[in-house]
Amino acid sequence: MTEHKNSPFAAQRRSGNIESTLYWSLSSASAGIDTAADKSPETMGAGDREAIAAAAAMLHSGGTVAFPTETVYGLGADARNTSAVEAVFAAKGRPSDNPLIVHIARRSDLEHLVTEVHPVASALIDAFWPGPLTLVLPVRPGVLSPLVTAGLDTVGVRMPDHPVALALIGAAGCPVAAPSANRSGRPSPTLAAHVMEDLAGYIGGVLDGGAAGVGLESTVVQVQPDGTVAVLRPGGITAEQLAAVTGTAAAGAESAAPPDAAAGNSGGASVPVPPQVRGGGEGGAAAHAAADSSPAPRAPGMKYTHYAPRGALGIVRGSSPQRVAETAAGLLQAAQRDGAITGLLLFEEHIALYPADPAACVVSLGSLASPEEAARSLYAALRRFDEAGATYILAEACPVTGLGAAIMNRLMKAAGESVIDAG
Repeated sequence: MTEHKNSPFAAQRRSGNIESTLYWSLSSASAGIDTAADKSPETMGAGDREAIAAAAAMLHSGGTVAFPTETVYGLGADARNTSAVEAVFAAKGRPSDNPLIVHIARRSDLEHLVTEVHPVASALIDAFWPGPLTLVLPVRPGVLSPLVTAGLDTVGVRMPDHPVALALIGAAGCPVAAPSANRSGRPSPTLAAHVMEDLAGYIGGVLDGGAAGVGLESTVVQVQPDGTVAVLRPGGITAEQLAAVTGTAAAGAESAAPPDAAAGNSGGASVPVPPQVRGGGEGGAAAHAAADSSPAPRAPGMKYTHYAPRGALGIVRGSSPQRVAETAAGLLQAAQRDGAITGLLLFEEHIALYPADPAACVVSLGSLASPEEAARSLYAALRRFDEAGATYILAEACPVTGLGAAIMNRLMKAAGESVIDAG
């Protein structure tokens, strides 16, 4: 991976061989129990409690541990320990100006981390904690490593809604800084296997608690002095849910809707492809040059290319599903003639609109009527294309209402903002 200028932790550094990463398989995961749905710590067996205690000891001593949450797997470190946080950046290959979210196990822990909580922020906490909502709040000086906040005067904090995460954080006895447990820029991990694929040998341990529930990262919001809510990153809590609590519409700090023109060139494809798509891969020079020159973001996911498969990815939008399918099918056929291994990400209702075998790898996100299913399966779907060796991938756009806003946000980041308008 290319190291970004002025980002001292942007290059991965393997601490040892793959076997150096400890792996704890919780019985709830091996038995197929949905721990994200069952919130009771009492359901954990003695073996699971011992594994969590061992992982907590690793965190407390300055190590790094990947663990399940209701959103995706996180890579945790003691948020007070600069060397531990540095190890997270180094393992992920994460630019050091990208702040980390701090995870806590009890609401009372919040007062030790921040100087104030706006009444609107308090109402959101009442409504959505524990859960997939991160609040950006004024940080208490000297409490956290400055690497966590990227030098800003704010910190993002959340309380995950997962018994393993809560038990681990509580047992570690420290606030836990935890970005997603994947190599920076890659699709986020919703399974422990995804974590091992990206980070085995780079981190101390992995707690396998089964599949993540929501499948997309938390919604990140910041309450302004006048009480309005800015959504810095859409996620598992929708704008509609936020508005139901605050009584006013939340304002997006960045749009999930496709821009008028594509931007960035990742060089992700290794074969000639139609020029309409210029995204994917690890993020290209143009995209990173623009990112490096912009100020530090207030929340993760606002600056660099994220979630990308290795192949070039483009998003197809249009006035009708039929127009989208016709355009996508034509581009996929052209790319295949040029020697590309093609991939198609679509919704179940539209399969009949395509010719038989429209791509070498076709993955459905489920029904448009069930965006929760699409959210849960999106990152695993992007990794499926890597497994198939796809070099040219097209994805259907979806409406940006409800969870669709978060899905489109992640797709746009994964595609490096590359959009094809089918008319």
